[in-house]
Amino acid sequence: MSLKHVMELIEVLDSIHVTGHDVKNYLEAISNVGEITVKTVEGNQGSTDFIKIVIPGEEGKSKGGNAPTLGIIGRLGGVGARPEVKGFVSDGDGALSCVAAAAKLLDMTGKGDRLKGDVILTTHICPTAPTLPHDPVPFMNSPVDILTMNQHEVTEEMDAILSVDTTKGNMITNHKGFAITPTVKEGYVLKISTDLLHIYTQSAGILPVTLPITTQDITPYGNGVYHVNSILQPAVATKSPVVGVAITTETAVAGCGTGATHPTDVEQVVRYVIEVAKLYGENKCSFYDAEEFDRLEQLYGKMTHLQTKGNQVTAG
Repeated sequence: MSLKHVMELIEVLDSIHVTGHDVKNYLEAISNVGEITVKTVEGNQGSTDFIKIVIPGEEGKSKGGNAPTLGIIGRLGGVGARPEVKGFVSDGDGALSCVAAAAKLLDMTGKGDRLKGDVILTTHICPTAPTLPHDPVPFMNSPVDILTMNQHEVTEEMDAILSVDTTKGNMITNHKGFAITPTVKEGYVLKISTDLLHIYTQSAGILPVTLPITTQDITPYGNGVYHVNSILQPAVATKSPVVGVAITTETAVAGCGTGATHPTDVEQVVRYVIEVAKLYGENKCSFYDAEEFDRLEQLYGKMTHLQTKGNQVTAG
């Protein structure tokens, strides 16, 4: 049951003293099947613990197989913004979703339900992250920059990526639950995957809800343009297709807001990403149409310049 792990892990994460090793200990108590590593990284405004969980599949590449590997990234600035605010912040939902999904996958594997493909889950744990002014509500910042996050959270082994991020600080998607974005690959915003929409209807039991994105959203942070949030920042660091899984609300909620995490919404996301992982590893779920992508590049060329910060000398 995913909700059990969501509830237990929010208790683990809701502490000024929490570290990545606390999460590792929780996961290892469930099963020793996966490979879990924790690395503390220092930044200009503190430190954070990056955690990586590799859960091998029956025919996964880690075992010499050829089943595709799904990456699940929990995107956030921090799970807490202490000492400015006390308690678990809304922005922490990305990390909570990621580690709860890892817990459920480890539990499933221990009970004999091993997926076909490998699943790699990455996020970071920081209970004392800074905040950042943003319209319409404040963002959570991070002690390390986006480049550092991508270096530790995006791996070459990920053939496709689901990027889970709290996306409540906007007036674009007014839905309490979660939404998915179009697929982003090498600077192109592609059509929303029909397979991912179908999995949404099956796991959530409602019609699919989507998050509109713009060209600005798929460019790197630090280029001086508006981003809805960091949900698609992994897309600037990989050739693999990336889809955002946005945890949303009906009203604009600040990332540094406390008392704003809804465990049942997080649990919905956990079930969704696990269902995607099942089918993706079996080659029954496509993130994009490869032939159409090739056609786009033939017609219009590569768009990989959107994965860079661009010509900032000319732009000023």
